[in-house]
Amino acid sequence: MGRVPLTVAALLVVPLLATTAPADAGPAPRPSQAAADPSAYDATVRITEHGIPHITADDWGSLGYGSGYAVAASSICNLADTLLTARGQRSKYLGPDARYDDRVSMRASNLEVDALVTDLRNRHVVEDLLASPAGPSARAKEMVEGYVAGINRWITDNTITDPACAGAEWITPTATTTDLWYGVYLANLLASTGVFVSDIVGADPATLDDPGLPVSLPDLPTNNTEARSYAQKVDRDALLAELGQDSDFGSNATAIGGDDSSTQRGLLLGNPHFPWAGRYKFSQQHLTIPGEYDVAGASLIGSPVVNIGWNKDVAWSHTVSTAYRFTPYEYPTPGPGSTYLSANGIRKQAEHRFVDVEVKRPNGSIETVQEDLYRTPQGYVTDSPSKFMGWTATSFWAIRDANAEHLRTIDTFLNMGEATDVRDLLRRQDLGGGMPWVNTTAADRNGDVLYADHSVVPHVTNGKVQRCLTPVGLVLKSVAGLPGLNGALADGTCNWGTDTEAQRPGIFGDSHLPDVVTRTWVMNANDSFWTPNDKLRLEGYPDIIGCEKCKRTMRTRMVQQYVVDRLKVGPETPETLRGHEYENRLRAAEIMRAGGKLDTVCAKTGETAACAVLKAWDGHSDIDSVGTHLFEAFVTRAPKGTGLWAVPFRPADPLNTPRTMKTGPKVVDAMQAAIDAVRNAGVAFDAPWGTLQVAGDRGAAPFPLGGGEGDLAGNANALASRSATTNTDHYKPITYGSSHIQAVSYLADGSVLPMTILTYSQYEDPASPWSTDQTQLYSQEQWVQFPWTPAQVQQQLVSTIVLTGS
Repeated sequence: MGRVPLTVAALLVVPLLATTAPADAGPAPRPSQAAADPSAYDATVRITEHGIPHITADDWGSLGYGSGYAVAASSICNLADTLLTARGQRSKYLGPDARYDDRVSMRASNLEVDALVTDLRNRHVVEDLLASPAGPSARAKEMVEGYVAGINRWITDNTITDPACAGAEWITPTATTTDLWYGVYLANLLASTGVFVSDIVGADPATLDDPGLPVSLPDLPTNNTEARSYAQKVDRDALLAELGQDSDFGSNATAIGGDDSSTQRGLLLGNPHFPWAGRYKFSQQHLTIPGEYDVAGASLIGSPVVNIGWNKDVAWSHTVSTAYRFTPYEYPTPGPGSTYLSANGIRKQAEHRFVDVEVKRPNGSIETVQEDLYRTPQGYVTDSPSKFMGWTATSFWAIRDANAEHLRTIDTFLNMGEATDVRDLLRRQDLGGGMPWVNTTAADRNGDVLYADHSVVPHVTNGKVQRCLTPVGLVLKSVAGLPGLNGALADGTCNWGTDTEAQRPGIFGDSHLPDVVTRTWVMNANDSFWTPNDKLRLEGYPDIIGCEKCKRTMRTRMVQQYVVDRLKVGPETPETLRGHEYENRLRAAEIMRAGGKLDTVCAKTGETAACAVLKAWDGHSDIDSVGTHLFEAFVTRAPKGTGLWAVPFRPADPLNTPRTMKTGPKVVDAMQAAIDAVRNAGVAFDAPWGTLQVAGDRGAAPFPLGGGEGDLAGNANALASRSATTNTDHYKPITYGSSHIQAVSYLADGSVLPMTILTYSQYEDPASPWSTDQTQLYSQEQWVQFPWTPAQVQQQLVSTIVLTGS
């Protein structure tokens, strides 16, 4: 795919009679010289309150054109950074040693990221996929072409004022469709190859100085008996962290069916917990081809399609799935080096690849440095001792990544946007075959609701796992649920299988993937598929998708408890369901307070002042709650498992176990450590939560925020502080968590009521009035009624942009 030419026909900015865009909303686009030739693209972008774009066009390319123009207007620095990464040029412009952090899984130096991306591009991975059955449809290609042309058009017509990238030499109107597709491809790898970037680029054969063994447990097992004993010594939390499985990157989603809703139709509350900065921010948009396509919601930066949203018939949201997207293969070697043994002892050689990366030196000069990587037919070799996958004298590991074998994500979301009910939504998702790493929860106007994990999962059955585990692979499976397979048999017995109904070879089809459609209710909060509500159980699926009969997080228990408690007094209504978003209960506190246990533990510390605050605390994380910080400090330090609970987890009662907090010395020590931590932070015990937890989004005032710690404390409105640079003089400046929240209700009269809030607001430039307006509304626990019908769009209209170009 080549660069899109920028022959521009016309640009018309059509103001309202009585309403115009705010003066500081950004520079007005300047008209281009009109051309005589007819335009290839023709889109109308209507901007409503809060900067939300509504794009209308008659074809897919033009729809993408308007979408690209709109996202460039709101998020040009982020978007341009995504494209820079996709070109493998971070080192050339930002220096090789600076760290790249996508705020989710990929954390590596610019040089390491560029080396991997350059090798992908040298191998023409995306170009080959574009031409393959695992590649995108013609309409997806048209939409991406238009999207890139729209981005380039905005850059041509406007001066960048956002200080994050104003004047950057690497932002020019020369982005190509190939750049964008590589950006999409890298997003697919988020939960797989993206976790291993440094290990892949740094992979080298074992030496005496670097034997490739884990520091903590260097004597790796050589048989299954040793492996089972070895697994008992492994720090599970540390291994999950290394594999990127400990992140609070996730979401909540709840769908209420007609039997449990006041409207007798479907209701949906979705709240993705995503970063407030960087690659994985959402941007709101509404896409319409009259009479053919009409979808609204939110899209990740760099996605021309709606990822989470609704149409007139069905609404959906996503939560990060527990399934693994890859399997590591262990290749036995006859000695140190890159020679490995395949079936029948045949010797083969790992491919040794070299890449040239341009890097910027401190004096501004550009040099070319060479990096190397290794590959087997299954994928990149990784040297990951801390993950128990180091390159030793007797073996090395390579990663086969199911999401590296397709380019169907945009098609999947395009297909879903055309769904007429939840069953049709799932059917279209399966036909797309590109749901990369998330579950789907959905509700429709008929009153049916859906939970499904039909994401891309390697076709590795439990039987294959048992036949193919190596001893170290058994450790990985026992501790983290990740099967490490025998690389010597990777082309035969241990190769991935295929389902006939799957969109392509090597992944599970719908017959092996969990789903349920019901008229009651379903939810997910990043635990496995096992418990979609308090009564339903999904069992009998391959372990690689997730665990069954396993403990739920406190966040899962809280999301379910909201519905359970509501249904005791009446059906869920549109008001009550969206009200759960700001209810800010903490399930862990409710359980720990039973029988006065929490107060007993605190009293044993002798910390009278702190304990008086904790006892009087309302048990919530509202901005006026007093004591929330003490409880968060405690629950993050409390012992786990049987060290904390007298009644252990019981698979027969997953929503109510474990319970009954112990009051022994270890628990008391954790409480003392929590109180000491708050004191040492210089924070008053009786400080209201909203004075401590504030917005940490770039350019935002320290708006007080409710919500808080998710999985341990049981906050459904989960918020976290990571690498904050704004309002850092506060105890907890928020940079992560609740993001594009949507409460979509199908009403009894047949209409749709979409209520949304984008917690960090639509525009990234702090000078825009649309950079913090929704953040303030989120602080005030309010909602935006998203303009959905033409009349609603007209009522909230701020400006109209008519775009034509080629």
